[in-house]
Amino acid sequence: MPRFLEFVANHWMLWGAFVSILTALVVTELRRRGSGAEPVGPLEASRLMSHEDAVVLDVREDSEYRQGHIANAIHIPLSQLENRLDELKKYEGRPLVLCCRSGNRSGAAARLLHKHGFGTIKNLAGGMLAWENAQLPVVRK
Repeated sequence: MPRFLEFVANHWMLWGAFVSILTALVVTELRRRGSGAEPVGPLEASRLMSHEDAVVLDVREDSEYRQGHIANAIHIPLSQLENRLDELKKYEGRPLVLCCRSGNRSGAAARLLHKHGFGTIKNLAGGMLAWENAQLPVVRK
């Protein structure tokens, strides 16, 4: 134990960096688990839509949605989601695939839906950017 303390004292910057990185990893993992949403890639999301009757919920703003979205996606901007949860009740029992531009807002939406008791929630990892990079179809209006 004295050698460990001596190491920490002699290499405090290295030790500080290690503790910071470890803390960031733990916080990130706890947030991911606390969201109630499993991240899925574009191909897995497409499979869920085709074979498990998953519903896509796009939480981007109106202008982003009009630039291109997944076919048959339900559009409720994140800023309105809490007030419009009743619109999603009819989809209970079906997996929900949440989508935004890059996956951040959909993570916040997942936490909100999990808090309100929604069941199977998936977060499209990488969002619409990943969907388009996988060359999957996009509806433009």
